[in-house]
Amino acid sequence: MAIRLAERRYIAELLQNAKIGEKYVVAGWVDTIRVHGKLVFIVLRDRTGKMQLVVKKNVSETAWREAKKLSPESVIGARGTLVESKAALGGREIVVEELVVYSRAEPLPIDIKDPSKTTLAKRLDWRFLDLRHPRNQLIFLVEAEMARAAREFFHSNGFVEIYTSKIVGAATEGGAEVFSIVYFDRPAFLAQSPQLYKQMGVIAGFEKVFEVGPAFRAEPHHTTRHLTEYTSVDFEMGFIDSYEDVMKVAENAVLSMIRSALGRYKDRVQEYFSDALMEVPRSIPRITIREAYKLLRSAGVSIEEGEDLSSEAERKLGEIVLKEYGSPLVFVTEYPWKVRPFYTMRKSDEPDWTYSFDLLFRGLEIATGGQREHRYEVLVNQLQEKGLNPKNFEWYLAMFRYGAPPHGGAGIGLERVVMQFLGLGNIREARLLPRDPERLVP
Repeated sequence: MAIRLAERRYIAELLQNAKIGEKYVVAGWVDTIRVHGKLVFIVLRDRTGKMQLVVKKNVSETAWREAKKLSPESVIGARGTLVESKAALGGREIVVEELVVYSRAEPLPIDIKDPSKTTLAKRLDWRFLDLRHPRNQLIFLVEAEMARAAREFFHSNGFVEIYTSKIVGAATEGGAEVFSIVYFDRPAFLAQSPQLYKQMGVIAGFEKVFEVGPAFRAEPHHTTRHLTEYTSVDFEMGFIDSYEDVMKVAENAVLSMIRSALGRYKDRVQEYFSDALMEVPRSIPRITIREAYKLLRSAGVSIEEGEDLSSEAERKLGEIVLKEYGSPLVFVTEYPWKVRPFYTMRKSDEPDWTYSFDLLFRGLEIATGGQREHRYEVLVNQLQEKGLNPKNFEWYLAMFRYGAPPHGGAGIGLERVVMQFLGLGNIREARLLPRDPERLVP
């Protein structure tokens, strides 16, 4: 009887719930092979786990001959009887009666059993093989769960999911950190963020919107925390009293993402990631950036008043907050106007400072947000003050001439949340196909 893959059962199901003595079809990748005379032991791997197959010459000589020639990572299908075995993985194994080789693997170019034996750069060159290791697959199972949790959080709190264009006619936030493209016969850019469009969603009357999608930054950084393309979890909300309303939503969204990842994968995370965060913080403290300056100076960090926080300053502040507040997360608020985008609302009594924030997770900025300026005349002045031409933002400015409510929002970097949650050393590990100044393939 030929193997029908439509009858295939996942390994986890066979190890947990299937009946002993029944015949089943399994399929997957050959993890290991051991040949002992008239017996061949195969550890088969699928997306749910590993299971031992035993191929006996006296049960099927044809299957036994095929099994002896197998190479690691070959793709096979097998039909056989499920039996109990104290020596096998999970206490069960399949005695094979029929074996099909769908694809025979060549010698592997990287060590997929132990990723630490291969450089990250080479692992990324062979990403499809690198991801066969359970540890590396788990990164993206966690990432998918966090994205799902974020969507569920926003949907359950009345936000409307939108899908904005990633081809734009002007730089979203100004500056040179944009990728230029040729759009038919005129210049265009890849969007740095959905910022202007999500504001449009609020002003159009949806009031509360969110998006999970790509963002592009032409930053020539060669660090362990920067990507030129990443996934941004963005939201914007109207009719707010202050940027504190925005921080509450950002806080609850991030904690929901962490809570869901732990709820589904805690045991596996603990197995593979010794530096992972294993408890959900109850709340996130808030400090102004001027308070952060003082804390950093008291710790010996030299920093000028009115400056942005460097990567090193963020890292040190994360250590201080963990020690002083017992929290791996902290909101830093009231950033200087000179380091914030043109659409940020400035403090009415201190115009050199803003109603904005960064959310740091273990000393790394994972989210940026705040209250937006919704007054037309003020926006025009702020554009000019930033050295931008209001004519390039006419479609955007027009929204504020026809009724715009007080509003604000934030953008959360999905890969950075995953990186800090798992304690990864390089953000490229948290991106399925990372892009940096050098890498365009695979």
